Amino acid sequence: MIYVDGDACPVKAEVEKVATRHRVSVKVVSNGGIRPSQNPLLETVVVSDGPDEADKWIADRAGAGDVVITGDIPLAARCVEAGARVLKHNGEALTVANIGNVLATRDLMADLRAADPFRQGGGKGFTKADRSRFLDALERELRAVK
Repeated sequence: MIYVDGDACPVKAEVEKVATRHRVSVKVVSNGGIRPSQNPLLETVVVSDGPDEADKWIADRAGAGDVVITGDIPLAARCVEAGARVLKHNGEALTVANIGNVLATRDLMADLRAADPFRQGGGKGFTKADRSRFLDALERELRAVK
């Protein structure tokens, strides 16, 4: 099973393409506003409004043998702890070996932003190279699960 944190996910089409090739079911989870796919392997799951409801839904279900697609680091940490394989949208794998550092960096950056309200800028834009890395990474993860 592939679980997709669907809110603001830029790689839903790529997930569908790779999942279809591997004949793996996908659950795209969000608070709504996502157009359902006609693909029988994809299910759109709409959870109630509220902070982190989609994250909670995924974390309660993901485990060993599953792949989770998310940019949400706390969700990724919960899924890694449950034994799931986790990929960020750019193809970066989040694992037992690196999730602690990723969480610490996220917290440090949040503290820096809070300390300097005039701090400008955001993350870099999502590129074709990121999309390509994601496709390769998802392919590898699904092969490893099989």
